[in-house]
Amino acid sequence: MSQPHRRPALLLRRRRGEEAMTLIEIMIVIVIMALIGTGVTLALLPSLERARIRDTEGAVQTVRSAAIQFRAENPGDGCPSVDDLAEQQYLDSGRRLQDAWEQDFEIACEGRDIIVTSPGPDGQFGSEDDIS
Repeated sequence: MSQPHRRPALLLRRRRGEEAMTLIEIMIVIVIMALIGTGVTLALLPSLERARIRDTEGAVQTVRSAAIQFRAENPGDGCPSVDDLAEQQYLDSGRRLQDAWEQDFEIACEGRDIIVTSPGPDGQFGSEDDIS
């Protein structure tokens, strides 16, 4: 009787190794995923900045409306600060009382006009990216 044909052990080990991923292949997959992640992040950053600007523009209008109401009801009290508006409940203290970059608003009263300004993305008042 003849014995069934057996494969050498070396050949079996080599085939098992071919089924598994090598370290190089895993590293290539990780690099590709990192490149895709970087591309997505770079594509979303401008959208995030535009959303922050729109959010701050809305907050500026809310603070301005509260300051107008404050001045109408308290004509002798001068120009209020955001803290004054929150303390006297012209602004809801549960709302965020800063802009989207966590900077304080500046309120200026010039005669009957009220100007509320955020320093904008750069955090510096007096620059061209101020929001008012």
